[in-house]
Amino acid sequence: MAKVNEADEARHEPTDEQLWNESYYYDFFAPDGSFGGYLRIGFIPNLNRVWYWACAVGPDRQLVTVVDNEVPMPADAGSLELRSDGLWADHVIEDPLVHATCNLEAFGLRVDDPAEMYRTEPRGERVAFGFELDWESNGQAYQWPPITPRYEIPCTVQGRVMIGKETFEVDGFGQRDHSWGASRDWWANTWCWNAGRLEDNTRFHTTGALLEGSDFGVGYVIDPSDELTELEEVRVTTRLGREGLAEHARLGFGDLDLEVTPLAFSPVLLTHPDGRLDRFPRALARFGAADGRVGHGWIEWNQPQNGDA
Repeated sequence: MAKVNEADEARHEPTDEQLWNESYYYDFFAPDGSFGGYLRIGFIPNLNRVWYWACAVGPDRQLVTVVDNEVPMPADAGSLELRSDGLWADHVIEDPLVHATCNLEAFGLRVDDPAEMYRTEPRGERVAFGFELDWESNGQAYQWPPITPRYEIPCTVQGRVMIGKETFEVDGFGQRDHSWGASRDWWANTWCWNAGRLEDNTRFHTTGALLEGSDFGVGYVIDPSDELTELEEVRVTTRLGREGLAEHARLGFGDLDLEVTPLAFSPVLLTHPDGRLDRFPRALARFGAADGRVGHGWIEWNQPQNGDA
């Protein structure tokens, strides 16, 4: 298994492909699954824009989210600071592969039904939304095989989230990842990504459902003694409900067989420059192992719509 290069924490020089993409994901969740969130910074330099998404969710809470796919590219080619109308976000990797800080000051949209985010113009309540959060590595960084340049890091997460007049203290776990390189055609490819932690500090990440009829996948399991096992097969079955939101999923990889119960969704609708649509439901979830261990984390499904609204 290749070692992650600290220099790859920085932004990379793009090629001339229209959809060349570089993204940073940061997610977090309370140990009991009662609260969580994530952010994504997606640089698309050849379209001269950044996709910025952030959210806070919980099983008994309304979704609060920022989805802005027209954020200007930073003037500085190495910067991770973003500014747009009603949005300021900064991201600092203070100690490569060890510690990162993310801050947000924005107006979010609070919605009663997460599927509202599949509307071209979603309806909801505008609310002040921000956070000050720190991700500290909780296990070794994992370099993906040479499918695409990418690495993943399990983390502990501390800080606070502000929604309107409410403040939520965060002391939990999460994941961060960074990928870059070849064109990412969301509208052509399906996948199921996930990352989480079981109560005994078993940490896991997989990406599966990449090829129809195949169990090919990518990922790892880090056991409580911090030993990492790389994965090459991931079995994914999903039962979809209304609007394509998953009601239940099952993951099989390594020695783990996990029942997945989505607890709270934060979907995004993506529109290709040629008009094709893609639905991208991400969910805070409960993971239950066959031996009784439970845990929490995040799971996503990419769902190209094949031209259908």
